[in-house]
Amino acid sequence: MSPRTTTVRTAALTAVVGLALAACGSGGSGGSGGSATPGASAPAGGEDTSLADVQEAGVLTVGTEGTYRPFSFHEDGSGDLTGFDVEIIQAVGEELGVEVEFSETQWDAIFAGLDAGRFDVIANQVSITPERESAYTFSEPYTYSTGVVVVAAGNDAIGSFEDLAGKRTAQSLTSNWYALAEEAGASIEAVEGWAQSVSLVEQGRVDATINDKLTFLDYQQQTGAENLEVAVETEDESRSAFAMRQGSDALAQAIDEALAALAADGTLAEISDTYFGADVTVTAQG
Repeated sequence: MSPRTTTVRTAALTAVVGLALAACGSGGSGGSGGSATPGASAPAGGEDTSLADVQEAGVLTVGTEGTYRPFSFHEDGSGDLTGFDVEIIQAVGEELGVEVEFSETQWDAIFAGLDAGRFDVIANQVSITPERESAYTFSEPYTYSTGVVVVAAGNDAIGSFEDLAGKRTAQSLTSNWYALAEEAGASIEAVEGWAQSVSLVEQGRVDATINDKLTFLDYQQQTGAENLEVAVETEDESRSAFAMRQGSDALAQAIDEALAALAADGTLAEISDTYFGADVTVTAQG
């Protein structure tokens, strides 16, 4: 990872970054994200049996997509469900002393499935947003990510977002990163997604592309590419956590304790290194 990083300094850019990071890392195939519907609340004055129910059943049921690489997907060949989120929630289940069973659900229906009680928790890179926090109970975050400007290795012409003015970037028209590049004054070449945009950077046909840091780290991990680097990194971070029905405080606390234990013994860092070659389970903000 290049040490050439800087932070967003203007209020306008920060606002756009917040929108982009809320959309990315929020689940959905290809990181498209989605909107959460209001969660089903615990009965007024009712006892929180969320943890007791899981312990009594001996099973933690988990909603996940199964089509969202590298977070939740099926291995080539074996067809086994795996991924960053899958391995972390499995480790959490071991800490809780219960089995973990997955219910694969399309992103557009995943919150409805949680509301209906089809599963106890969603493990699918759900970003914590004010809207979702008002409707659901969240664990502590287990993923932190920023927005990054990716350039060809050795490109010293871009050292800040301000340096994007007049530069060529490749961005998807449907991505919030397009708005960030536009706000920075870049000349934008429209592409269909990350694969095309990073290819243009590698070919030298554009100067940069803006995307989520997790996307870049996954690409590096999968391809071993050493011809790219991060020139700029946003100060704002997105935080992803396990989502539960509102009022599931006991289960959330138990999951938080499990995550703390897994962080302390290095399990979270090990899983993260497998998928990203870096520890994305800790905040860079200290």
